Amino acid sequence: MTAAGGRYLEAAGELLRRVHDTQGESIADASRRCADAIAADGLVHLFGSGHSRIPVEEMFPRYGSFPGFNPIVELSMTFHTQVVGANGQRQAMFIERVEGLAERILANFVLAPPDVMVVFSVGGMTAVPIEMAQGARQRGLPVVAVTSVAQSLARQPTHSSGTRLLDHADVVVDLCTPVGDALITVDGLDAPISPGSTLVAVAIANEMKAQTAMLLQERGALPPVLTSPALVGREASAALFDAAYGEHARRLARALSSRQPGARAAPDGATSPAIGL
Repeated sequence: MTAAGGRYLEAAGELLRRVHDTQGESIADASRRCADAIAADGLVHLFGSGHSRIPVEEMFPRYGSFPGFNPIVELSMTFHTQVVGANGQRQAMFIERVEGLAERILANFVLAPPDVMVVFSVGGMTAVPIEMAQGARQRGLPVVAVTSVAQSLARQPTHSSGTRLLDHADVVVDLCTPVGDALITVDGLDAPISPGSTLVAVAIANEMKAQTAMLLQERGALPPVLTSPALVGREASAALFDAAYGEHARRLARALSSRQPGARAAPDGATSPAIGL
């Protein structure tokens, strides 16, 4: 490596150790809530806008994951590789600040206990993540916020409620990233380089997944785990795939059914407008 080589890897390692040393209790609390929901035949709904979609996708579906986690990702707020032009970054950054959109997203689901909502947002200041947490709590769901406390507290709230994501959480897991997120300074450059939030958010997601699996296994309630054919062979891997996807579809059918007994509608009783074609 060059003289500057390895600096990000060192900083990332320190960041992960900080999370390990300070966030263990919060991660364990979040994992218990996830295990309780899945064991009770519920779902752990996961939401993130911007680059916070990445830890959401880490939870399910992929090898080493299992049903019970329901990723909710809106492409309009996460399609960042199209920087300019149609579906560009300017639009995505605007949309995630639109108040009222989260309720339209939540209107697609019937959310009710024993479900849990996990919201990933580094800054925890934009409207959609805040209102996803608000809407989930109004429907009786506990909320886990995975956010950077330092970043969130660095500025005054911009949401009309005067609140941040962490104000609507039953459990806050701190990413422990600094204000501005980036970890590396370069001589002669004012702006830091190389953010740490994605790395640590993915690590937290997988730690939560692992702890949830252990708790479910202890109860005899762990759903089928998606497993690579390199480990179990093609036939067994395919069987696990079918079983896991079938289980996910069964659980999700309840969350998509507007006739679910005892389910709570949107707080204002609003429904999505019908569209005639």
